[in-house]
Amino acid sequence: MKKIFRQKNRGFTRTPKFGVTPKGGGFTLVETLVAISIFTVSILSLMSVLASGISDTNYAKQKMVASYLAQEGIEYVRNMRDTDIISAVNGQAGWDAFKVAPKTYPITNPSFSGFTRTMSMTTINTNEVKIISNVSWTQASGNYNATFSENLFNWVE
Repeated sequence: MKKIFRQKNRGFTRTPKFGVTPKGGGFTLVETLVAISIFTVSILSLMSVLASGISDTNYAKQKMVASYLAQEGIEYVRNMRDTDIISAVNGQAGWDAFKVAPKTYPITNPSFSGFTRTMSMTTINTNEVKIISNVSWTQASGNYNATFSENLFNWVE
């Protein structure tokens, strides 16, 4: 009975890998360096994807604001056409005044700094003009623009 209690309890033992008995239970220096390098590469790639996503989101936001400003320019010119035609005694005189009068097309909201809107009007025929609204802006990755165009007609006969 004394022999049973004196026996050493060895517990769980690792099986040797490739016939080599391990001296310790930890990682080697090479295994640790490989694990750290894999972890570092994965974190850097994740941060790169996140930075790209933020940049794309900022571009989409700026593009949306530029599109709204370009559409606002078209609406501004349409309002000027309607005002000129309604205020004229003769509808044709109001249309002619609209076509030849020098116009300025400001960006009416000053909180959108960094955007530049240019407008142009081309006469198609006596009762039709083409309005082009171009909004440009500069972002970290380059220069961009959004262009809208619409044909306006003399709606008074």
